[in-house]
Amino acid sequence: MPQADTELHFSSPYQLLVAVMLSAQCTDKRVNMVTPALFQAFPSVQELSEASVSDVLQYVKSVSYPNAKAQHLVDMASEVVKRFDGQIPQNMDDLVSLPGVGRKTANVMLAVAFGDSAMPVDTHVFRVSHRIGLVPDRCTTPLSVEKELVKYFPNDILSKAHHWLLLHGRYTCTARAPKCLDCGLRDCCRHFISKQKHQHSNGLAQHSRQN
Repeated sequence: MPQADTELHFSSPYQLLVAVMLSAQCTDKRVNMVTPALFQAFPSVQELSEASVSDVLQYVKSVSYPNAKAQHLVDMASEVVKRFDGQIPQNMDDLVSLPGVGRKTANVMLAVAFGDSAMPVDTHVFRVSHRIGLVPDRCTTPLSVEKELVKYFPNDILSKAHHWLLLHGRYTCTARAPKCLDCGLRDCCRHFISKQKHQHSNGLAQHSRQN
């Protein structure tokens, strides 16, 4: 995936932040269906800050947890206008101080909007990193996975590596039925190698019983 990048549609840091906030436990496809009308109605963070939650809710009601997200969007925009002169902040501490913005969202902003080296850990990255063996079992939180991955991916490809892992998890290493036979990583994947060894052992056991 030489062009691995976000699948969210945006044209400014403001639009990306809104889209990422909406994408929590929701598909990018759904978010991309919602945001054009939302951005037309509220083209800037200033206008979003002046909106009522009920007005925003009308545009985001088809995403997951729409009431909470509508509230977070208005509160986030108000804080950006009040504390950062209408500019989306460009560092982790300021980003996570905004309502509705957690570490994963902040890392996406740093990596995608501002071109910094960052490793956002969403459900796909968390699952794939464990399944293929990039992180040990002791990494049980997104932050611990992030710290482990940051140690081994060079800074110049760290943000792209996030998208490699995310897209691999979205389309190949899926949660319920990973497409192992279509996977270019199967020869070095902990899950696949373990599965092959298990099948081989079962085959030998069955052969022994038959003889």
